[in-house]
Amino acid sequence: MPVRWIASGTTYANSFVYGNVLVDAGVLPMAVEPYAGTIETIVITHAHYDHIAHVREIARICGDAAVCIHEADAPGLMDDTRSLAMHFGARSPGVVPDTTLCDGDHLGSLRVIHTPGHTPGGICLYDAETRVLFSGDTVFTGGSFGRYDFPGGDRSALAASIERLSALEVVGLYPGHGEPATVGGGRHVAAAREALRYYG
Repeated sequence: MPVRWIASGTTYANSFVYGNVLVDAGVLPMAVEPYAGTIETIVITHAHYDHIAHVREIARICGDAAVCIHEADAPGLMDDTRSLAMHFGARSPGVVPDTTLCDGDHLGSLRVIHTPGHTPGGICLYDAETRVLFSGDTVFTGGSFGRYDFPGGDRSALAASIERLSALEVVGLYPGHGEPATVGGGRHVAAAREALRYYG
């Protein structure tokens, strides 16, 4: 199954279309519109504003697609402090999720992996068959990792989350920011693990 990258072109987060799933909703709705007929579910990797800014509008243009987020981050869809919306001069979208997710849940072929550390309810999505990992702000290409100094961040939790991801066989790595890696994704995860261990 192909991954379609919707780059934000701004300080906002990447979005990805994978089958009938949209991962994250910070990009402008017009960028998602070409895929609106296929998107049935919007999965938010964590509730920071740059990943949720346009979730209400995107859900609407996708025929009221279901909005899903980990239960620990769900309050950020309503709470400006949890979402860091004030850093963007904005307000949280004020959306109640249709589904709250837990570790081990499945959305089609995608398994939800709870990866706290950047936020309490951060998640990654992994397809074991295609070895694709949507990593949100847990790990990025180039061996970097999400900040843990925001409210709710936790360095030890982030280290444990990245350690868990390093056990996966990852070919394609699709992070919340920056360029994806279509091959060798596991090397980027391993590099992030080592960087956080020694320099984080």
